[in-house]
Amino acid sequence: MLLDLQLDARPDRCAERARALVDAGAAGLFTFEGPHDVLLPLAAVAGRVDTDLMTNVAIAMPRSPMHLAHAAWDLQLMSHGRFRLGLGSQIRPHIEKRYGATWSAPAARMREIVLAVRAILTSWQEGSPLDFRGEHTQHTLMPPTFVPGPNPYGPPPVLLGALGPVMTRTAAEVADGLLVMPFHSHRHFRERTLPAVAAGMRRAGRTEFPLFPQVIVAMGTSAEELAAASTGVRGLLAFYGSTPAYRSVLDIEGWGDLQPELNALSKSGDIMRMFGRISDPMVDTLAVRGTPGECATEIRRRFADVADRVCCYFPGYDPPVEQIAALAAALGS
Repeated sequence: MLLDLQLDARPDRCAERARALVDAGAAGLFTFEGPHDVLLPLAAVAGRVDTDLMTNVAIAMPRSPMHLAHAAWDLQLMSHGRFRLGLGSQIRPHIEKRYGATWSAPAARMREIVLAVRAILTSWQEGSPLDFRGEHTQHTLMPPTFVPGPNPYGPPPVLLGALGPVMTRTAAEVADGLLVMPFHSHRHFRERTLPAVAAGMRRAGRTEFPLFPQVIVAMGTSAEELAAASTGVRGLLAFYGSTPAYRSVLDIEGWGDLQPELNALSKSGDIMRMFGRISDPMVDTLAVRGTPGECATEIRRRFADVADRVCCYFPGYDPPVEQIAALAAALGS
């Protein structure tokens, strides 16, 4: 399996970080909507490192499909055809209160955004008239002045991140691949995600559909390193677990009653108690923990039969480059 890693450095420092991760064996780098812009770091390293690049994810609802298409076209060009546009919906409080945008039925709207972005890219690539008419967005004007023309590398793939069955089915129906939400368990992936993917593929008449699993990893080679890594992982699991929309993952493992407790603790600001509610069995079920070799073995057990690459997160800690290299080598062996 190929290894994709998060490019989480500041935009003014990301080129050096990108080179270090690629030298360690990363086949791809991805960004997410965190403390920095999701697109600018990729633009800063595109063409400077020999690797795949991806947004994972760019929050789509606050953005126009036209803006997304322009950014995707340019990054595909700058990366010499190695860019994938990963889109996600986010939850309602963030859309309305953080982005100041409007909320609507997320799966239906994300379906439309994916189709609109693809319609724009196709219009540019083929020189065909742009005539996309949806419920939430319409794109029917494309004067020659604003047409970048065909991309020499072709239009970039448009991927969709999903957790619930409706969004997952939508992704398998209209997107070019599924970004599997990192907050999941092996059981949830097999019993909920894969059946929803199959349903979407049937609707679209597809026989193939790429999956991009994402894994939260607690990695180390000593007890001290594993303890520090586990603390960071507990923090991310507690954050995800506090979100009502993600309760289904806890439900399937018998931990659903913990979700409202984590939510209440997050609102009161009692972060340490939140972390403390994430037990060792939860870490080992919802994340992957161990040495680089042990982590690679578990990742391959979970996903090697359905995917040829995996996105790994190291939340709250930074494993040595040698351990990243060992993980990449073990995954590829």
